[in-house]
Amino acid sequence: MKRGSCLCGRVHYETEAEFGPATACHCSQCRKITGSYSVAAPVPQNSLVLSGEPRWLVSSPGTRRGFCPECGSYLFWEEGDGLTWVSLGTVDGPTGTRLENHIFCAYKGDYHDLTDTVPHYREGWSSEEIE
Repeated sequence: MKRGSCLCGRVHYETEAEFGPATACHCSQCRKITGSYSVAAPVPQNSLVLSGEPRWLVSSPGTRRGFCPECGSYLFWEEGDGLTWVSLGTVDGPTGTRLENHIFCAYKGDYHDLTDTVPHYREGWSSEEIE
C-alpha cells in the first residue's frame, strides 16, 4: 500500500497499485505549478482512494491537475487516459519507482543541468531525444 498527502494533511490518498516509472516534466505549466519541474509516476485512476477533496484545475484541453484547496500542494495530473500521475514528493515513504526520463527539456530552467543518464526528450515522450 502506498500512501501520501498534501503538506497540511487535508487531502490524503492511498493506492494498492505499484507506481509506474517516474517522469520529470520541464514544460512551462509544470515549472509554474512546482517552481521548478515536476516528478510524477502513474497509477490506474480507479486504484486511487482519496480522503479529502482536491481542487481540480483544467490546465489544457482534456488535462486536469489536482491541488489541496487549503495549502496548495500539487498532488495529481490526469489527461483522461485512465491514469493518475502522482507527484512523488507527496508520497509518504519509499515510492518503489525510479526516474525513467525527462520530457519537455527544451523548456527547462537555465538554473540547472540535466546530468543524469536517463533519456532526455526535447518535447514529449515521442519527440527527439537530446543528449
